[in-house]
Amino acid sequence: MSGEKPKLTHVDDQGRPRMVDVTEKHETLRCAVAEGHIRMSPEALSAIRSGTSPKGDVLQVARIAAITGGKRTSDLIPLCHALPGVSLTVDVRADDELPGVRIRAEAKVSGQTGVEMEAITAVSLGLVTVYDMVKAVDRGMIIGGVKLVSKEGGKSGSWSADQS
Repeated sequence: MSGEKPKLTHVDDQGRPRMVDVTEKHETLRCAVAEGHIRMSPEALSAIRSGTSPKGDVLQVARIAAITGGKRTSDLIPLCHALPGVSLTVDVRADDELPGVRIRAEAKVSGQTGVEMEAITAVSLGLVTVYDMVKAVDRGMIIGGVKLVSKEGGKSGSWSADQS
């Protein structure tokens, strides 16, 4: 760019927040993948693996929380459009190398706007849920690495973090 500031899509000409008008956009299949992790003590991970966490099956509850969070993105993030029919697939797995838990979410929809925020919100809510369920064992857990991995569809086409 030639020194020109990029135009923000979620503000009007006076700088006030607004919803982006997607009514003229074509409906296309849109997909986004996000991931993140939570680091914890080996004892906390052991409690998750053995099912002795005080609040129950951490991985399954985190999966349900991630799906619910992805579906409720427009309720949580003020300028996100509600996207009926979003499909969410969530992978939650323990990782001894962290030690901790990794979450990966894929969001898909046939619509006029992307699903990046749904995928990122799903991962974020899943990780926060892991923290909530295991905090009695380890309050020093660290959530990190939440990022968009890839997106497809729409006017801007495909994008991958590997290409950046």
